[in-house]
Amino acid sequence: MPQYLDPQFLIETLGFVGLVAIVFAESGLFFGFFLPGDSLLFTAGLFASQGHLSIAPLLVTLAIAAIAGDSVGYMFGKRAGPAIFRKEDSLFFHKKHVARAKAFYDRYGVKTIVLARFVPIVRTFAPIVAGVAGMEYKTFLKFNIVGGILWTASMTLLGYVLGATVPGIGDYLEYIIVGIILLSFVPVVREYLKERKASNRSEL
Repeated sequence: MPQYLDPQFLIETLGFVGLVAIVFAESGLFFGFFLPGDSLLFTAGLFASQGHLSIAPLLVTLAIAAIAGDSVGYMFGKRAGPAIFRKEDSLFFHKKHVARAKAFYDRYGVKTIVLARFVPIVRTFAPIVAGVAGMEYKTFLKFNIVGGILWTASMTLLGYVLGATVPGIGDYLEYIIVGIILLSFVPVVREYLKERKASNRSEL
C-alpha cells in the first residue's frame, strides 16, 4: 500500500490536524476521492484506544469535518451546475465518478446523503451532485448532519472498541485495513454488476 494511502502512516505523520483535513477533503472535495476514509477513521479509533488520541474530541471534530466537507461539496456543485458533467477528465477528476454518484442519487434521492457516506468515491461526489440537482440546502444539511455523525462515529468507535477489548489487535492492523477497504467496495461492485446486468438486458 502506498504510504500516502496508509492510514497509520498518515496519522503518525500528519497528526490530529492532518486527520481532520483528510476527512474534510474526502467528504466533498472532488480531488479527495482517493483518500482512505473508512480505514482512516478505524485506525484513528484504534490509536485513541491506545491513548495516542483523545476519543471525545476526536469524535466531535471528525463529525464537524465530515459535515463541513459535504457542505463545501454541495456549494461547489450548486455553483458549478450541469457544467460539472462536461468537465474534462484529469488526474483528480473523472466524469465516471460523478456519473456513479448521480446514479446513486437518482435511485435513493435525499437518502443518498446518508447512504453514500459508507460507499467510497460516491461519498465524495454525492454532495456535489446534490448541489447540481438543486436539492434544498435545508434538506441537504439535515441528512448531511445525520450521515456525517453516523459515518465518523461508527467507524471510529469500531476501532476504539476493538482496540480496547482485543489484546494485540494493533499487530494485525495492516490486515484489518485491507479487509475494511475490500468490504467498503462491496456496494460499489454490487451497483456495477446491477448496472451491467441491466445494460445487457436492454441490449437483448
